[in-house]
Amino acid sequence: MARMAMSGYYRRASPLALRRMSPNEFLQVILMAAAWGGSFLFLRLTVGEFGAIALIGMRVTMAAGVLLPGMLMDPQLRGQFRRNLLPLAVLGGINAAIPFSLFAYVTLYVTAGFASIINATAPLFSAFIAWLWLRERPGLLGIIGLATGFSGVVLLVGGVPTAQSGTVLAIAGAFLASFLYGVSANFVKTRLGNVHAWVTTGGSLVFAALWLAPLAVWQWPEHMPSLQAWAAVAMLAVFCTSIPNIYYFRRVVRAGATRAMVVAFLIPVFGMLWGALLLGETVTLTMLAGCSVILLGTALVGGFTSRRLR
Repeated sequence: MARMAMSGYYRRASPLALRRMSPNEFLQVILMAAAWGGSFLFLRLTVGEFGAIALIGMRVTMAAGVLLPGMLMDPQLRGQFRRNLLPLAVLGGINAAIPFSLFAYVTLYVTAGFASIINATAPLFSAFIAWLWLRERPGLLGIIGLATGFSGVVLLVGGVPTAQSGTVLAIAGAFLASFLYGVSANFVKTRLGNVHAWVTTGGSLVFAALWLAPLAVWQWPEHMPSLQAWAAVAMLAVFCTSIPNIYYFRRVVRAGATRAMVVAFLIPVFGMLWGALLLGETVTLTMLAGCSVILLGTALVGGFTSRRLR
């Protein structure tokens, strides 16, 4: 499984391929969105028993354990891991250890659906960072999209109930997590573009586990979490972290940071769906309005509507 087609993996997509996804790629996007939307459900189910830091420490440790054997057994993947220790260590912090912990923390205060909507701002941050860092100008529609998306953020936050102390601070942390996702997508494109997605994912998760290990031990809960909580963490690690991230990083290299985040269109849909069906969460009109405006802005930034507009 670790021995994927290395030569085929590094081919870049043509401009036409960037505009049109194959049925297989579209299915991968749907499955990634369903998995990442479900991650907020598992966070809500487990964060109360583990605490944010201990929960994410176990999440990244289990996820790394799934991918590490395959990476170490393949000489090519093992060599890539050794040659890219520093960028993988940085990626482990900005794409996993910090943002995962911030999103786990915010689910103590808001619903899974609400947290997934905040996650949908990541493509906006990615485009903004690419503009500043890589000088990739978004064009007029892109600028309008950025303004539209961030106005959706204002609309969304304006409808937050502030009765619970610390809610606004937790939400601010979640937006910081989305910002870091935007940073990490551009970082992968520029610093790890020639590295296999298995190494990018597994290596970054190994370092994320190392970053969080001391804090997780320090913050370990006094009472052992239930078997149901452990099972939920295992599902969070395998089905919502290890597997989808491989496909995501592969899309970042092939399609670009912003276009790879097309999956963000669907994450709030699944986040709200799983939360409503399995946790009985309420989906408010403010959430729907904010989500719609954010996704419209993301569509403009990514150029997914420009052809129809013309």
